[in-house]
Amino acid sequence: MTKPFQLRKIFGYLYTLFLFTQSDIRIALLPVTLFSIAAAPVASPIRVVETAFWIWLHLLQCNVANQIKAPDEDKINKPSRPIPARRITVEDATILRWALVPICLLYSGLYSTELMHISLTLILFTIWYNERDGDKNSLSKNFLTAVMYGISELGGTLVAGRDHTQISPTGRIAAETTVAVFMSTLHAQDFKDADGDRLTGRRTFPIAYPVASRFAIGLAIPLWSIFLTFMWQLDLLCAIAFVGYGCYVGARFMLYRTVQDDKLSCKYYCAWFSIHHLFPAYWYYYHGTSQYPNLAFIENIFTDTLSIVA
Repeated sequence: MTKPFQLRKIFGYLYTLFLFTQSDIRIALLPVTLFSIAAAPVASPIRVVETAFWIWLHLLQCNVANQIKAPDEDKINKPSRPIPARRITVEDATILRWALVPICLLYSGLYSTELMHISLTLILFTIWYNERDGDKNSLSKNFLTAVMYGISELGGTLVAGRDHTQISPTGRIAAETTVAVFMSTLHAQDFKDADGDRLTGRRTFPIAYPVASRFAIGLAIPLWSIFLTFMWQLDLLCAIAFVGYGCYVGARFMLYRTVQDDKLSCKYYCAWFSIHHLFPAYWYYYHGTSQYPNLAFIENIFTDTLSIVA
């Protein structure tokens, strides 16, 4: 067997692994990596690569588990994925799925016991989501996906920082906020996949409530934009730009409703979602690491509102 042939085979295997995660680069790998770098903050340039690889490895573990479960859905929604594209069989992908579990744990253990615990927690939630059918109901699907997203951010932040055993209060608050934002806006990704979801019997929010789901996302994105500008204390110019963009993205979901429109709207949503992952870095730049954001502004809003009503 010649070396060029061996190299082509190796690159072919690596490309297959990449295809398992390709569709989640914009919504998962990129924003979670940005968040981890911003929330840690990053200790050195090489940690950026280490952080991205840790996140990608666990994303691969989650995605392989998900894609061996419903290959028929991918034939409609994402035919370029490895299984419908016949780059790998379901049987071989199943072996890969369970081989990735100890690989993720061992790699995390190289950094700290705390990171290993985070990796194990993410693996258990992945089993709940896939093998225990947590993705069949729209509420549990959104909850589990958001929680796994937050866990990935905590893990990435531990890898990126100087101390692999603890996360700053700002990082924890940012991760908790991301879980809430993602849980309430996650169905933005489901509009474009509705046909495939119906085929597999998955009851997503857009399928169950096609009109209400569009109004929900149309309101949630602008409202979260306003909330995040107050929470992170953005300057006026940044606040206007972020809220304005959030209003545009929300309006698109309500006004443009074809599959192609939903695909484009989802890309705009991914950009909006990624932008707010940079806000911890904005906070550190202007407030330092000794302070952390609080929600006192919410209490002030309620107090002012009650005083006006009274």
